[in-house]
Amino acid sequence: MAPKKAKKRAAEGANSNVFSMFEQAQIQEFKEAFTIMDQNRDGFIDKNDLRDTFAALGRLNVKQEEIDDMLKEASGPINFTVFLTMFGEKLKGRFSRDETETDFFTLRESD
Repeated sequence: MAPKKAKKRAAEGANSNVFSMFEQAQIQEFKEAFTIMDQNRDGFIDKNDLRDTFAALGRLNVKQEEIDDMLKEASGPINFTVFLTMFGEKLKGRFSRDETETDFFTLRESD
């Protein structure tokens, strides 16, 4: 089995009910952020995508351990549904629906 197909299958197990947590406009904003972060355009965010995204934001000396820790937060390969699920879990109980439009890395750094 090709690695890309294996990634796709594992990511399909993500909870699609997360889409009901957000309004359509919010989902679109998350999708835009995901697309920006998916530097190689393969439909998944991996360590190289994260490193490139941090570099684009001016953080050139991000430790590999920090990137690995971010990836470990996911239940599997990070496709858009997993990405949205991760933020849904982080935001649950922390913000009102209107306050979920936030800088993704600022949220990550606040933990």
